[in-house]
Amino acid sequence: MRQRFLFGVGALVLVAAALGAVFRRSPAQQSTAGITAVAVFDSSSLQGPRQPIFFRHDIHVGQRKMACQYCHYSAGASNEPGIPSMQTCMGCHYLLVNGSTPANAAEIKKLKAAWNAKKLVEWVRVHMVARHLHFPHSLHLKGLGPQACATCHGNVARMPQVYKVNNVNNMGFCITCHLERKVSRDCSVCHY
Repeated sequence: MRQRFLFGVGALVLVAAALGAVFRRSPAQQSTAGITAVAVFDSSSLQGPRQPIFFRHDIHVGQRKMACQYCHYSAGASNEPGIPSMQTCMGCHYLLVNGSTPANAAEIKKLKAAWNAKKLVEWVRVHMVARHLHFPHSLHLKGLGPQACATCHGNVARMPQVYKVNNVNNMGFCITCHLERKVSRDCSVCHY
């Protein structure tokens, strides 16, 4: 009788351990297409400026495969791609998406609190072209095709926090790109 009891308890322990292993995934197992989703509360150890709300480009672009222009919708029609509006964020996060980890849920709560308080989120700008330059994003999107954004901004699909990959204010960077693609290097094309 005692052996059956111990055998039964041992079997239950093994079943519980197996179920725990199935439902508890390590960060490496949470990877999607080589992109690992790791909960981070303090983003100060990552490259790039710390933002008031930790916006995960690696999740939105990398895992969810959202196109850059879904959020930066004005890039295809203007010189300035702009910072996405709160309405764009809340389109998904108001009712549908609340975060799959405690860290992500905490950041989404900050977003919702700002929305409900009608406060703008003061994002820290990462990329900025000098005022004396004319850089039509719309023309570059058409000319460079599907990888247009990554050409200057790097692979944001792998960046938990966006940082400068290329010095977009360095004239040499632009000239090199124009030379490679046999595009005009006339001064008046870029300079006012």
